[in-house]
Amino acid sequence: MESKIITQLINSAQKAQKNAHAPYSGFQVGAAVLTEDGNIFCGCNVENAAYPLGQCAEATAIGSMVSQGTRTIKAVVIASPNDELCFPCGGCRQKIAEFADDATPIYLVTSTGDVEKHTVSELLPHAFRLSHDDTRHKV
Repeated sequence: MESKIITQLINSAQKAQKNAHAPYSGFQVGAAVLTEDGNIFCGCNVENAAYPLGQCAEATAIGSMVSQGTRTIKAVVIASPNDELCFPCGGCRQKIAEFADDATPIYLVTSTGDVEKHTVSELLPHAFRLSHDDTRHKV
């Protein structure tokens, strides 16, 4: 993937991160997903006083993507608020796998600019899928 596009995704995730609603944890996360048509959808974490009802940044970005009629993720960036990588939780790994192939890259970026690349299959080996064809991605 072109470094220009990765930089654009990182900037988008970091911009969304600034809007995170994280009054309980103070841990603001941003995410950006690139779709196969070149669009970028962003999200941030949204916490809730009923703690388990919060939403991760990745889920917010994917929900935005789906609400706009897109179903295929080409790449994901997750921006951490500190100098440690912020890996997606198990639920978000499954959400990403719903709309991405095993080889889809997931870039993790720290607040200091360190970037680490993984794939869906590395983060969620043997992902649960109802179908192995592309019909799940059609609108």
